[in-house]
Amino acid sequence: MKATQLLHNLGQSIWLDNITRDLLNSGTLKRYITELSVTGLTSNPTIFDHAIKNSTAYDAAIRDKLGKGKSGEALFFELALEDITRAAALFRPIYDQTDSVDGWVSLEVSPLLAYDTVSTLAAAKDLHTRAGQPNLFIKIPGTKEGLPAIEEAIFAGIPINVTLLFSREQYVAAAEAFMRGIERRIDAGLKPGVGSVASIFVSRWDAAVMDKVPDSLRGQLGIAIAKRTYKAYRGLLASPRWQRAFNAGARPQRLLWASTGTKDPKASDVLYVKALAAPFTVNTMPEATLKALADHGELGSILPADGGDCEEVLTQFAKAGVDVNALAAQLQDEGAKSFVKSWNELMGVITSKSAALKAAAAS
Repeated sequence: MKATQLLHNLGQSIWLDNITRDLLNSGTLKRYITELSVTGLTSNPTIFDHAIKNSTAYDAAIRDKLGKGKSGEALFFELALEDITRAAALFRPIYDQTDSVDGWVSLEVSPLLAYDTVSTLAAAKDLHTRAGQPNLFIKIPGTKEGLPAIEEAIFAGIPINVTLLFSREQYVAAAEAFMRGIERRIDAGLKPGVGSVASIFVSRWDAAVMDKVPDSLRGQLGIAIAKRTYKAYRGLLASPRWQRAFNAGARPQRLLWASTGTKDPKASDVLYVKALAAPFTVNTMPEATLKALADHGELGSILPADGGDCEEVLTQFAKAGVDVNALAAQLQDEGAKSFVKSWNELMGVITSKSAALKAAAAS
């Protein structure tokens, strides 16, 4: 049995951290669903930048939209919504079968809005309405400015994937925003079953300290942070406050492991997948990691609910001079800036492709 099936049987959802029109047109995404136990999908500006830049699959659609007067950001979101809604249709049977626990796809608001609460909320409402798919998460960064938008979006009934979370503290703040939105729905007499996931980025921790700590600690920081966060997650799920909400019909916000592709060439290609196996969580994997996992025949042990040895490991990093609180803030800030950079590059690709297609049509 493939390790992907074993992980699925354990109770962890495997989502693909990629989307391209080629994946959809070739039937590859459908094959991943049937053969590799993939039950959802995530996207981000970097993924779309690479997809559109490295393929001609979008050219006809771009040409058509140019003819209708579309350009820039508006043109991009039409392309993205076409891909995302096609993917959502593929995952819809899983969404229905699991009663909305699984089978989700994610689309991010413009990263230029990461520090603009009002505009983030408006964009989330607009994208969700335009998609017209129940199994669509709108991704909002869990920045200080994003948290109020997350609360308001949940209160408005918009399913949210909270992205760019790096630490236990950032996760708890996002979970609190989710719960405030849910409790307000309960108080208002609205149905509280609004879906959400909270995405913890893992591998970037190890990339940040790779050359700054002893070899004995290499590849351990991201996993230790994830274990610490998982302990907090299990604590919130078991808390009276959350259980009262569940009793009123709320759905738990699931914890999602993001950035699980191994960046260290000396480490296993499934390092984070094997270390973070846990029921009622999600692991969203790059294609290379998904394929590597499918080639492995076994998994590691299940993630300990009490965080295991995370605090001992984090103490070792503190002794090595790593300030995890400062680094968490730095990683979140760098992550937001990285998505802005990819967004600007993506807009550049849209502009250059548009110009080239117009020139070709005129010649």
